[in-house]
Amino acid sequence: MPARSDTHLLLRAFADELARCGLREACTSPGSRCAPLVLALARDDRLHCFSHVDERCAGFFALGAAKHCGRPVAVTCTSGTAAANLAPAVVEAFEARVPLLVLTADRPPELREVGAGQAIDQIGLFGSAAKWFFEVGTHAATPARARWMRALACRAVWTALEGRPGPVHLNFALREPLLAPAELGDEPQPGRSGGRPWLLRLTPGEDARAGGRALALVARDAHRPVVVAGRDEPGLREVAAACATLGWPLLADPLSDARRGGAAIAHYDALLRVEDFVTARRPDLVVRCGDLPTSKSLRAWLDGLGEDVTQLGFDPHGAWQDPGASLQVMLAASAAATLTAAAGQTPTADPDWLRGWRLADATAAAAIDDVLGDGALSEPLVARALSAQLPRDATLFVASSMPVRDLEAFAAVRDDAPRVLCNRGANGIDGTVSSAFGAAAVTHGPVVLLIGDVALAHDLGGLLAARRLGLALTIVLVDNDGGGIFEFLPIAGARDVFEEHVATPHGLDFAHAAALYGCAYADVADVAGLGDAIAQAITGVGTTIVRVATERAANVALHRALQAAVVAALAP
Repeated sequence: MPARSDTHLLLRAFADELARCGLREACTSPGSRCAPLVLALARDDRLHCFSHVDERCAGFFALGAAKHCGRPVAVTCTSGTAAANLAPAVVEAFEARVPLLVLTADRPPELREVGAGQAIDQIGLFGSAAKWFFEVGTHAATPARARWMRALACRAVWTALEGRPGPVHLNFALREPLLAPAELGDEPQPGRSGGRPWLLRLTPGEDARAGGRALALVARDAHRPVVVAGRDEPGLREVAAACATLGWPLLADPLSDARRGGAAIAHYDALLRVEDFVTARRPDLVVRCGDLPTSKSLRAWLDGLGEDVTQLGFDPHGAWQDPGASLQVMLAASAAATLTAAAGQTPTADPDWLRGWRLADATAAAAIDDVLGDGALSEPLVARALSAQLPRDATLFVASSMPVRDLEAFAAVRDDAPRVLCNRGANGIDGTVSSAFGAAAVTHGPVVLLIGDVALAHDLGGLLAARRLGLALTIVLVDNDGGGIFEFLPIAGARDVFEEHVATPHGLDFAHAAALYGCAYADVADVAGLGDAIAQAITGVGTTIVRVATERAANVALHRALQAAVVAALAP
């Protein structure tokens, strides 16, 4: 359970960040549950807090102040119908395009719907009149949670202002004790130096040159920049060319369409697990494009770089892809256009910087190839072979879970790579077959689906599209009779329940499914057989399932052997 001071430490950080982002006025009204919010706002001497007896008056007072000054004004209240009394002001703020921060206190989940006083349903209380709603949970005041709270405050301010201005509603579930101790103690995560907001969001508009100038200004003193590229429709291919011009290493997820060109680094997932390499290749600037890649080692590396390494992210769609709250600057602009413009305004990096990354990448690639060989198939080798063998006009649709991770970890740099798609918005395995058929219906090139057995079983009915809609799809099925990804997790140690309830072996013979839905079927066991089956399937008609049988425990051992080989190859 959080300590007595944790809520107040986090709310103090939240109020501090509001002030850093330019908030100057707040309105309060009396109540018990809102006391932690009121204390945090009223005790920050940069904020002018106006006390009101009535929440409806407080809401409209804040509305009038925000309407006049053009910047967000906060209004807070206690739980229950007090929050409902803010509704008319929230509706007016939405219709009049006035930035407003509505901070409602609420009972924690255990006091909802059990007869507790002043506990109504406040989730989405203002409906479509709120530009953005977020439920703020109760947390221990760790540095990670404090970073998140600071980033949340920044996001609330920028969201209220950006695009069409309007009200943002944050609902704070607060537990007793509601009174802060006399001494809160040190901040778990102090704010940025110089009074800067935790996250500065810049909106250069459609002018790529303005965005390029902003990026060039951030990068002017950087000698060791790195670019990270993740999924971004319709792709970030132009980023690869800009990075090659600038001499900036490009850590490109295959989903970005940027794992190509002279700056692309393919095996960052393995490289960033090598302590000596991480120490030697520490950047002083990270530029992030598109969604955050899946790689756990990459995410941990980004979150551990510290404040002395500037991290700038492109976010033209308001996706706020920053789960570790490590970004310092967000540019609401196109990464491709901005980096292309910046390439003409920014000095190129020292050639040795990129050369070191490329040499390490080549060393890792050779180590991986030595372990995988070119004969018997394994899950990493299937992903590596598909990314290397498919023609440039093909589309590779990859299932979530292990297939997308193996493709990210083992696909090599390739300038004529096929397009790669994956349902990584919510990262679920449901509907993968149907999504791949949807892609096949609107493209002229061949579509290949790389999928695991559980994901295929989950969307087996999707195979009906092959016959009913006359669609061609090549399905490469990695069949390890269960959820292979779970073998990598600590839960795998609970062998008394793991196999039945987590790994969930099914014993299905997918040849019968192929026959039922009128699909061709082939079992393959080596690289040559996989290549032949793929070539025959994508040049033929109809849908084919190409099955590769693997073993879960052996797959875990192979992944560990691959990482050990990379570590050994990079040893000084």
